[in-house]
Amino acid sequence: MATNNPRRANGSRRRQLTQRILASETTCWLCGQPVDKTLPAGQPGSPEIDEDIPVSRGGDPYSRGNCHLVHRWCNRIKSNHSTEWARRRILLLLEHQQPKDFRPTSLPLNTSGEW
Repeated sequence: MATNNPRRANGSRRRQLTQRILASETTCWLCGQPVDKTLPAGQPGSPEIDEDIPVSRGGDPYSRGNCHLVHRWCNRIKSNHSTEWARRRILLLLEHQQPKDFRPTSLPLNTSGEW
């Protein structure tokens, strides 16, 4: 069965890369804060692997030089943007809230307050 996600085309290779990154890195590639590797997957501060050059823009999901440890929250903000864009955006968001205040949603919700 074919897959559309290149990260899953060779699951064993991606798992090995993920294990190497989790063993060697301790801080988020995007915000520079420590990553709690004991958090379960899906939590805003949980560890994830991000590609510097996104797969959707031709990045290699198996290259050690292209993959780094990040918080889930930071990874969701970055999406398929550049690392520089994501770091500026995260810095702006963190000026308004502390990193320990990770919200249960992926991104902040801004509303006008007028219904």
